[in-house]
Amino acid sequence: MTIFEALAIAVAFLLSVCFGFVFIPGILNFCKEKNIYDIPNQRKVHKTLVPRLGGLAFVPGITLSIIVAVGVMSVGFTESKIQVSLWSVAFLASLLLVYAIGVVDDLIGLNARIKFTVQIITACTLPLCGLYINNLYGFLGIHDVPYWLGFPLTVFVITFIDNAINLIDGIDGLAGGLAMLALLGFCFIFGHAQLVPYAIVVVSLIGVLIPYMRYNIWGKAEQNRKIFMGDSGSLTLGFILGFLFVKSAMHNPPLMPGSPTRFMLAYSLLVVPVFDVVRVILHRLRTHQPLFNADKNHIHHKLIRLGMTQHQALIFILGLAVAYVAVNLLLFTTISITPIVLIDVAVFTVMQLLLTRKVERKELKIAA
Repeated sequence: MTIFEALAIAVAFLLSVCFGFVFIPGILNFCKEKNIYDIPNQRKVHKTLVPRLGGLAFVPGITLSIIVAVGVMSVGFTESKIQVSLWSVAFLASLLLVYAIGVVDDLIGLNARIKFTVQIITACTLPLCGLYINNLYGFLGIHDVPYWLGFPLTVFVITFIDNAINLIDGIDGLAGGLAMLALLGFCFIFGHAQLVPYAIVVVSLIGVLIPYMRYNIWGKAEQNRKIFMGDSGSLTLGFILGFLFVKSAMHNPPLMPGSPTRFMLAYSLLVVPVFDVVRVILHRLRTHQPLFNADKNHIHHKLIRLGMTQHQALIFILGLAVAYVAVNLLLFTTISITPIVLIDVAVFTVMQLLLTRKVERKELKIAA
């Protein structure tokens, strides 16, 4: 990595942080003028009107930071010139579409099936342009994955991760915090692989998340200083994380040869939101509830029903996410990925059963 590449990464991060702190107050004022708020209801945790367009800052902040960082990289160093791949163009175009759909949903509301259709379409563009999961590194005994199987697998994974981040955005700082932890891991992955353009994308998103988290977690609604990311933010975060996971998983010898350890790390970074949504979907199927309807059955809802505050639930879940990463990487030094995934599922299942039992006992005691 050249000094200009390192400088570009630093500039991208700092610029996105500054952009967020400048842009988000403007969003708050706009939401106040136009009366654009997330309305409290029985399902939601918050009790006051809160602006929901925080995610509006994400894509502009990332874009500006990338443009400036590319300029820094190109100064006097021909080897730092970025080669734009077809899938990079597809990613950017798809990201803009996902972001636009999220903004429209935050402003006027969209049917969940429309959003899901757009997610499928945008996810399809990446394997169509050559970016797809082509190796599972021994998971379930599978190594090389042919294109005919990798295409639908990639679409499924990106769409699922996108929805996982969207659905877990239920308390202050949760979606942003889990995304930031995952992004730190992906920053290590791409920095270690010397893929500077991807590292720039990651640090740009981390940078713009910092001011958002400050307003989301510690901002006061009565002072017009609190904001939610809305679908414009959660869908954007989820799509980028899905893209980064697929890029990390793809075996691409010229640029980034496949690595079982990297695959394990990428998987571990997303365990908590993905497992939580899998459990919620299975619960809805078992109880014959519509898949697209929101409920109060996520892990953060259970923790709050046990008496935790939002901040306590946030710390618990973020700690759980860090623990999964640390333990999985430690286990991977001695056992393969398949038993690790099975252990992860078993631990998460037992934890959910215990939480459910504690919630039921507490609520029965209160009712009595």
